[in-house]
Amino acid sequence: MAIQPVILAGGTGTRLWPLSRELYPKQVIQLIGEHSLLQNTLMRVNAIAGSRPPLIVVGEEHRFMTHNQVRCLGLENSYRILLEPLARNTAAAVCGAAAYHQAYGHADDILLILPADHLIRDKAAFLTAVADAVQRADEGDIVTFGLVPGRPETGFGYIAADAHGKVERFVEKPDLATAEQYCASGTYLWNSGMFAFRTDSFLAEMQLHAPQIARAMIDAVATGEQESGPFFSFSKEAMAKSPSISIDHALMEKTSRAVVVRTDMGWSDIGSWQTLWEVLDKDEAGNAVSGDVLLSDVRNCLVRSDHSLLAAIGLEDTLVVQSADAVLVAPLHKSQEVRNVVDRLKQQKRSEYHRHRTVFRPWGSYTLLEEQPRFQIKRLSVNPGASLSLQRHRFRHEHWVVVSGVATVHNGGKDLTLHEDEATHIPAGTIHRLGNDEDAPLELIEVQIGSYLGEDDIERFEDVYGRYKGDAQPKT
Repeated sequence: MAIQPVILAGGTGTRLWPLSRELYPKQVIQLIGEHSLLQNTLMRVNAIAGSRPPLIVVGEEHRFMTHNQVRCLGLENSYRILLEPLARNTAAAVCGAAAYHQAYGHADDILLILPADHLIRDKAAFLTAVADAVQRADEGDIVTFGLVPGRPETGFGYIAADAHGKVERFVEKPDLATAEQYCASGTYLWNSGMFAFRTDSFLAEMQLHAPQIARAMIDAVATGEQESGPFFSFSKEAMAKSPSISIDHALMEKTSRAVVVRTDMGWSDIGSWQTLWEVLDKDEAGNAVSGDVLLSDVRNCLVRSDHSLLAAIGLEDTLVVQSADAVLVAPLHKSQEVRNVVDRLKQQKRSEYHRHRTVFRPWGSYTLLEEQPRFQIKRLSVNPGASLSLQRHRFRHEHWVVVSGVATVHNGGKDLTLHEDEATHIPAGTIHRLGNDEDAPLELIEVQIGSYLGEDDIERFEDVYGRYKGDAQPKT
């Protein structure tokens, strides 16, 4: 019997805007310590004895960002990334991972399902709970992890179980009075969203209780595509036939085989700025501070700057977050309402809900420094050994100036090597490519001038990352 970790990394974390965006979700952000939540999850599963390399389920648009997160941990040759072309909630994601794993002949493996965006501070308790869950799962149970509640919480679901761990009922997010009763009873546990079960047992239960999802995702694997590197893409046509529903509603509330493993592992879902403030280290005035911040007479606040100096005076119980293109100010207890701001940004078709000024690409990243109607200025950072696609633009000219590193450039019929403070001009319509053949990062400034500066003005001829000709929106 082997353990197959499955990491669900498809969320966007809108309640942590402006740090978290659709193209830069909370699981890849360094919120606590030097690693992201996803990286910490990967390191935890790496410590589980008898576990296989993880399966990571992500949205298509996060493929290269996820790949880079794992690569930075030195694990690039020991994992697989399953790509969701559509968002269909956790039931489809887990079912797709199970069908994929069974297709490779591992029907008796124990699948360990873990969200990528959870904080777990007690690693030993986590490993003990996993061992208990694996034992129950090997006996055919469908196991969920129940967390000892630390406080009456209206933002979480609850699980009631008998003395043997048999699940009696799942409860949606209760009101405060009900949550207080649950905590006082000692019977109810927080629903963690973590699970363990045998691959074949889970698929059999899904076929019994959620047959439409099971059929769709088994077909999405059978007709999916194995791509270069660690990527496997579920079939979009097949996945579209799956209902969008959580695994709790699709299966856990219906199956008679559900059991819960009780644990207290120092868990938090970091679901809002207030929950992040609660787990961060604080100064003597109760402030959690990050970045270039200057405070005067400030108490019990979360103040974070990822861009420039941020000064605050006379605040209490307040959230202040500054990114390069947005500032959020709110009472900490109102932090759950940040999603309403994101909804309004979407309605107004503003880009701030979708991406940062820094945009990640498979080859590195670019940061938008200045944007005007007929020109814009970007800072490009190209990873060692990486290169952009061979491409051309119809409407814009580009001028590149190397700031640090060595650039390998194809510009029309010329191949150039550019060092610091050297430059080249690329007229519209010229086929060109930028690469970094060195061991150090390449940094350069790109000035774009033209009548149209949109990212869809890219025609690709060659690309090592599998992006299509004329496809200006990379799979990232």
